[in-house]
Amino acid sequence: MKKTISSIIVVIVITSMLTSCKNKTTNKNETASDTSKTIREKVLTAEEQKALTPDMVIQRLKDGNKRFLDNNLTTRDHSSQIRDAVQGQFPKAVILSCMDSRVPVEDIFDAVIGDLFVCRVAGNVLNEDMLASLEYGCKVSGAKIIVVMGHGHCGAVESAIKEVQLGNITQLLAKVKPAIEESKNFTGEKKYTNEDYVNEVVINNAKIVVKEIMKKSPILKEMVDKGELKVVSAAYDLKNGEVTFFE
Repeated sequence: MKKTISSIIVVIVITSMLTSCKNKTTNKNETASDTSKTIREKVLTAEEQKALTPDMVIQRLKDGNKRFLDNNLTTRDHSSQIRDAVQGQFPKAVILSCMDSRVPVEDIFDAVIGDLFVCRVAGNVLNEDMLASLEYGCKVSGAKIIVVMGHGHCGAVESAIKEVQLGNITQLLAKVKPAIEESKNFTGEKKYTNEDYVNEVVINNAKIVVKEIMKKSPILKEMVDKGELKVVSAAYDLKNGEVTFFE
């Protein structure tokens, strides 16, 4: 009887030890797996920014948007990034975007602290202050791309189509009028309630702003001519989160 009890105890002890070892191995593998999936994006340095080309930056923005679409966002250590960015900033792109709260620019491109200059104004229109900001971002701080990004269901564009007049909003909406004129050959109902028509105006508005930048800024045009910079338009789809570039 004593031998039987002893045998049972030995079996229990051995089983417990094997289970413990198995759990440790499993936990170790899980930890290794989790670590392999973790991405630590670092703040750009001056040297890294300098090595980028405009085409490389466009591709990085597209890749970031793909991660955003796939819900596969980069793991970030924001506290570390904040400290890394204190001594200077070397963004790779400038985004001229609408102020719409549904357009979180950094998230859309899965960007980290220090990646992007973001200029926001209703209707992503151009004025002197915006143009000066673009020049600073590119000529002074070295960004390689300007993206003028409109978006679907844009309230500013819809208001311009409705010919809203209200205080200072009136003069802002007037800047969208050229895009409405550019969309005159749209086949369909030309009303703010027609989503396809609004999208047409949104895209034309972004493209016109690109032309205005090139026309009104000799500094930026020279950079483009030298291949140091690209200025492109884009449109963000509120429904699915996709950014379409018009290069």
